[in-house]
Amino acid sequence: MKQLLENKVCIITGAAQGIGREIAKRFAEDGAIVYACDRQEMSEENLQIFKSSNLQIHPVQFDITDAAAVKTAMMQIYKEAGRIDCLVNNAGVVFNRKIGMILREETELMFRINVIAVLELIQLVSRLMARNGGGNIVNIASVTAVLGSPGQVAYSATKGAIIAMTKSAAKELAPQGIRVNAVAPGIVKTERFAELYEANGEKIDERISRIALGRLGTPEDIANACAFLASDRASYISGHILGVDGCASI
Repeated sequence: MKQLLENKVCIITGAAQGIGREIAKRFAEDGAIVYACDRQEMSEENLQIFKSSNLQIHPVQFDITDAAAVKTAMMQIYKEAGRIDCLVNNAGVVFNRKIGMILREETELMFRINVIAVLELIQLVSRLMARNGGGNIVNIASVTAVLGSPGQVAYSATKGAIIAMTKSAAKELAPQGIRVNAVAPGIVKTERFAELYEANGEKIDERISRIALGRLGTPEDIANACAFLASDRASYISGHILGVDGCASI
């Protein structure tokens, strides 16, 4: 039986850890040829996992805020693979601050990474996809942009921009055969979550208690949603924001 993403050339950003690493692994397990991109060098542990599983995962190191480095990397991937079928814009950064404590430099950094870099990647990769008749883009948004979240005003604004960008790009790129969707995760149990829980355990427990399905999300939950949207099974879905949040009410 044909695999879900068989032979699709897929680029995943922020793939060195957490959700991005799981997306890269899941896509490769589903038959994709994955270019796992991150500003950090891929750890030996990750490399061993990929090698031992015989997965087609190729680490690529660059900073997504460096436009020249991004262009060089994308063109090299396109030259090597001959096409790009899917881009998952997963890389992101978060600073949680109450309104009175928001720092301009942190907000600017979040917008550079979470919004501007994503827009520039969509610009570049959509042109390359169009050369081969289409493709699809999956952006990572957040439930905070849909429902709001105290202490995450600036971060929520960046993810709200991603939702707006997704809907507009979907309409603009549709004539070129390019689908654009977003996944909006709720609270996901990652390395970052462990750090936040240590600092704000009581508040987080309260938020978890309002998740209807009664558990935290996992990186696998997010990866499964991304794999579906990237596959041909979602060929008539574009401009959609898929909440993967356990039916949360933050």
